[in-house]
Amino acid sequence: MHNFRKVRTIRGMGTVELPNSGPARSRIETIVDSIVSRIERGTLRPGERLPSIRSASELFAASKNTIVDAYDRLVALGEIESKPGSGFYVSHHRPKRTETVEPAKVEAVDSVWLLREQLEKRYEVRVGDGRPPAAWMEGSEVGPYLRPVSKPGHRHLPESYGSPNGLLPLRQRIAGLLAERSIGAEPTQVLLTQGANDALDMIVRHFVEPGEPVLVDSPGYYPLFGKLRLAKARLVGVRRTEDGPDPDDLAAKAASTGARLFFTQSLAHNPTGCSITLPVAYRLLRTATEHDLRIIDSDPFADVLPSTSARLAALDQLDRVIYVGTFAKTLSASLRSGYIAANTDTIARLADLKMITRANSSGYIEQIIYDLITSGRYRGHLKRLTGRIEAATRQAYESLAHLGLPVFGEPRGGFYMWCRLPDGIDDTQLSRIAAGQSILLAPGSAFNPDAAPAPPAMRVNIAHVGDPRFAAFMAEHRK
Repeated sequence: MHNFRKVRTIRGMGTVELPNSGPARSRIETIVDSIVSRIERGTLRPGERLPSIRSASELFAASKNTIVDAYDRLVALGEIESKPGSGFYVSHHRPKRTETVEPAKVEAVDSVWLLREQLEKRYEVRVGDGRPPAAWMEGSEVGPYLRPVSKPGHRHLPESYGSPNGLLPLRQRIAGLLAERSIGAEPTQVLLTQGANDALDMIVRHFVEPGEPVLVDSPGYYPLFGKLRLAKARLVGVRRTEDGPDPDDLAAKAASTGARLFFTQSLAHNPTGCSITLPVAYRLLRTATEHDLRIIDSDPFADVLPSTSARLAALDQLDRVIYVGTFAKTLSASLRSGYIAANTDTIARLADLKMITRANSSGYIEQIIYDLITSGRYRGHLKRLTGRIEAATRQAYESLAHLGLPVFGEPRGGFYMWCRLPDGIDDTQLSRIAAGQSILLAPGSAFNPDAAPAPPAMRVNIAHVGDPRFAAFMAEHRK
């Protein structure tokens, strides 16, 4: 913590508080925040001249270079403007701090709407969100890495695009992480991507032909459904049970459609939160062999799940299985980085596709993640995150039990639970009503890959389900 002291005002700037000591970044940010605060309160009005560099240096007890950096940042933020030869003035065209969006105006409750809300974050109560609170990430050992770098040269940008496969040292570390999960893979069998969604997009682009039947979990991962529909694939849902995909349903659908691909999420499944059992895993692989299926298995929560969990890629050793991982779920959604692990031939073809469509992934982000892993900070963060998930899971069970909402299966290790709603409730209409009250719900219909009717349900995020506003809403509308 900083010790603060008061500094006398000049030119109507008001009284400011500055740290007695600390890095330049803290001093600059304090000055910027102080001036922005005065602009927002009206102490500094549009068109009013700010103190000169020299005067501000005396006011804030900072060097002239620090004041120049602070003023430059305020100009970049659009808060002030520079008039050469005259000084700095409060801008007449300051950016709006918030966008006023009317949550009640919902045109359609569907997968596109739900995905948009993950990004725009318009709703106050985020029970249907797909991500954990930012505090779970930023308030941990990795927090400093998730904020902008303050000093030029502190972290070097790559000098070129680099290998299309991605940063080699990180691929080597991922190969080590895969070995801990009993998945044998050389660094040449790892392709770095801009997250799991980017990985899935590349796989869909490479393997899926227009009109082709593709097997997916039902309920399943709705952003994947969007990618497959863009590729003009024909989605065929495979019933999801508490123990994973139904092997009998997979065999029947593979035989009747002639599908070549099955996309699934074995562990901490999105949206049910349930994980595959070992007997089911063996049966799925046997079905894949019998029907010549390639399985694409996403494992976004791998780093907070036991390394001994039943993984198709570990049983198959990347023969028929393409394994997709990501750091977005357990590190930060802002650090878009993931990977594909597969046999050498598949990785070579996907690397060519990546090179043509993306040039490369971010070597800068990959270096940050590599530094986090090798410094031990990532492992420390994962321990803390695992504890939060376990505590939130227990609390979510209690909250949902109190509301009389049954939970599907036994979710463990991820962020999600799947709740059955009382018969007669339209989950889409319920989400529409909730949106009008700034409550984000994730209706079960958004996770349905086909038009087949399904019992009303919703996905809930364990981190947000305890919000009393959600409880009050459900108490009113579940009957």
